[in-house]
Amino acid sequence: MKVSKRKKLENAGWKVGSADEFLELSSDEAAYIEIKLSLSETLKQERVRRKLSQVEFAKMIASSQSRVAKMEAADPTVSIDLLLRSLLTLGVSRSKVAKTLAA
Repeated sequence: MKVSKRKKLENAGWKVGSADEFLELSSDEAAYIEIKLSLSETLKQERVRRKLSQVEFAKMIASSQSRVAKMEAADPTVSIDLLLRSLLTLGVSRSKVAKTLAA
């Protein structure tokens, strides 16, 4: 956010903060969400890079297209375990998974 816009909002009585502050997330909870978002984004990037449709990828992991869409959107119903297994099924190396987790 631009500094000028932030100051304008604060002068109007608004409090400007982060989503973590608004949701009152602990640092552990915020880190968990960031990891999940990063894994989901990497999954989508790798699927697209391999020129696979969501339907084709769903068949690879014995799932549905709608589940793949939820995985790529970091839906709360999707586990990190499923994201990791799916990345490995795509052939993503352990080192790339580790870099994704560390980012």
